[in-house]
Amino acid sequence: MTAIPRAPLILGLAGLIPFIWGALTVLSPALAAWGLDNIGPRFVGPYVQLFYGSVILSFMSGVLWGFATKASGSQAATGYTLSVIPALWAFFMTGGGPTSAATNLIFGFIGLLMLDFAFSRWGLTPRWWMQLRVLLTAIVVACLAVTVI
Repeated sequence: MTAIPRAPLILGLAGLIPFIWGALTVLSPALAAWGLDNIGPRFVGPYVQLFYGSVILSFMSGVLWGFATKASGSQAATGYTLSVIPALWAFFMTGGGPTSAATNLIFGFIGLLMLDFAFSRWGLTPRWWMQLRVLLTAIVVACLAVTVI
């Protein structure tokens, strides 16, 4: 296995902060109260997770699009088509309240991981990509699960 380079690992882990913070504020009423008083309701509990999760799924559509640019012919067409799915999923599936939105984001991130795997199998991603994506996805899904439970 190829080791994950330091910069992508650090940046990927830093990108988890809103998910972790949201889960912590769901689990800790005292932390949630502090957050409400100091940074506002949009940045506490499931709200930060759901908004940020939609942003990240959309961002990852762009990452997959970039990987698709390395392909040609029908593989490129397939890659471009698949790359828009995470953004469309975020757009259409994150309404209906925090529980259903969090559940749909969990499915969205699991689906994204499957797309990452396909792009990796096609040789369009860095060799370390799947190691990073499995780690990040596991943490994101665990954090979102706190909202669902």
